[in-house]
Amino acid sequence: MTTLINDRRDRAADTASAERWNIAQIEALFNLPFNDLIYRAQSVHRQHFDPNAVQLSTLLSVKTGGCAEDCGYCPQSARFHTSIENQDMLSVDAVVAAARAAKHSGATRFCMGAAWRGPKQRDLDQVIAMIGAVRGLGMETCATLGMLKEGQAEQLKSAGLDYYNHNIDTAPDFYGEVISTRTQDDRLDTLGRVRDAGLNVCCGGIVGMGETRASRAALIAQLANMEPYPESVPINNLVQVEGTPLHGTEALDLLEFVRTIACARITMPKAMVRLSAGRQDMPEGIQVLCFLAGANSIFYGEKLLTTGNPDVEADRSLFEKLGLHPLQC
Repeated sequence: MTTLINDRRDRAADTASAERWNIAQIEALFNLPFNDLIYRAQSVHRQHFDPNAVQLSTLLSVKTGGCAEDCGYCPQSARFHTSIENQDMLSVDAVVAAARAAKHSGATRFCMGAAWRGPKQRDLDQVIAMIGAVRGLGMETCATLGMLKEGQAEQLKSAGLDYYNHNIDTAPDFYGEVISTRTQDDRLDTLGRVRDAGLNVCCGGIVGMGETRASRAALIAQLANMEPYPESVPINNLVQVEGTPLHGTEALDLLEFVRTIACARITMPKAMVRLSAGRQDMPEGIQVLCFLAGANSIFYGEKLLTTGNPDVEADRSLFEKLGLHPLQC
């Protein structure tokens, strides 16, 4: 596992001097004929990865609901009336049991998410215990805990955390339409702390929130121009939950989602591009196009924090049809 992590860091580190992408260039990618875009993305993908290997991650909510933020897509906000029930922090034993089951099903990375603006020290101490226990199973570890204060990223690094997830959500010019309780600069500050601590960065965004294609291009540009760009890039399609402000938003055409995956692959050629939230509502054919467009990571298991995900058997069946195999650490 350590060799793979170091290899990914080395591959991503050389992006500091890589090509800078402006929004117009990425819009031009979006505007390519679909076949040309997919061909280009698959060609880039094959230069850097086994085209038939997909990394499997499992995501567990270790503390659910009651978040003070007002992210318009999130059913865990205390400001919205949704069907999500608040849940206190899980025990280390419960997390280990879930991680062991995920590993048995084929996942190699275990991601732990907590709903709050940012962790207090007592919260962080509990998560640190979880990280050590999950690493003891031989799995990669990832955490998404909100905004980090000075010194907290270093504590997570010392505990053995491999990846920290902190999405920038959307383009800078659209951010205020979705969230008002924090700025995107707040997010970037946390990402800077994560980088400085030597952790791998997992950072992506959400599409289908009513943004324009230009905003999707701006999101990809911002990710691609990070120095270095993230080692892991989750691309989420909005999962609409009744009671959240974005419920009722016009759904994004799924071929536009595939285009977004392709643009992420072309502009961040060495990143793991993850087909993330919203996959449960995608027909198999769309998922196939996403893999063809360069997605080589998925969340694996029946639940993503609080929303649904294709079940394990469905994913195994699809992999068999396509001749795909899990990426092994």
